[in-house]
Amino acid sequence: MKHRSLEIIRDEHSSLVAMLQSMRMLVDRGPGKDPKNFFDVLRAMLFYIDEFPERLHHPKETELLFPPLAKAVPELGVAIARLDRDHEYTEKAVRDIQHLLLAWELLGESRRQVFIDGFTRYVNLYLSHMQLEEQEVLPAAEKYLTEAQWKTLDAAFEENCDPLTGKYKPDPVYEKLFTRIVRDAPAPIGLGPG
Repeated sequence: MKHRSLEIIRDEHSSLVAMLQSMRMLVDRGPGKDPKNFFDVLRAMLFYIDEFPERLHHPKETELLFPPLAKAVPELGVAIARLDRDHEYTEKAVRDIQHLLLAWELLGESRRQVFIDGFTRYVNLYLSHMQLEEQEVLPAAEKYLTEAQWKTLDAAFEENCDPLTGKYKPDPVYEKLFTRIVRDAPAPIGLGPG
């Protein structure tokens, strides 16, 4: 049986991977001739990560997916513990990265490498985190969770409605944020120059 929450989790992972790769491209190119747009777009992207994956996606995995799965498949305990630690780390790290970006913008080139180093660690951890979920946790969930557990997960994840998946219209509160990201960010996330 196909479970809606699995589709949503995978769609949200795909959106986040595309966002992180676009951010990487942007950081690699640097501020160039339009530093205001560069820093504005990166700030908007980091804010999106803080608002959606960190506040909507991760808590549902930590509270609703991981506990019943750890109980059903004890041998996944080490992987689940790592994923929970990653969630704690990335929630704080996204704000630390925002601060490092602000330092680079306001204090100049002397802060660029510190930002790049922190950002690179953050992106690499995030990509590894999603890979572990996709390769070990989600297949085990498909195999071992009950229909009642899936019903709870499906209802919870259907509330996310992340517009960057391309399947939902942005909540009016976030309309300006998503318009800015789509209009100004490089492909594959946005319509800006690639």
